[in-house]
Amino acid sequence: MKIAITSTGNNPQATLDSRFGRCSYFVIYDTESGSTEFIPNPNKEAMEGAGPASIQLVASKGVEKVVSGEFGAKVKAIFDSLKIQLIIVNDSTMTVNRIIEMISKQ
Repeated sequence: MKIAITSTGNNPQATLDSRFGRCSYFVIYDTESGSTEFIPNPNKEAMEGAGPASIQLVASKGVEKVVSGEFGAKVKAIFDSLKIQLIIVNDSTMTVNRIIEMISKQ
């Protein structure tokens, strides 16, 4: 299964980015292969529509779950229609590595 994690940087020690649509990077973690891919978010500076555009990006990667600090109301409805699960983590000090460790133990 592929899981997207919003990140402030492009390395495993970077912290969770609390913003979904305007996060700095998306980390695509594959639970089967253990691989991680860091993708710069091209929608970070968008004037509008950052959330839906970011959904298209992660959905195109085959993601089934998304981990972030928060999701807007419009975004939640789109994710629901795509059957993509949202996981909210309210700890901005949590690193990408730590989130991956927690996911791996489930």
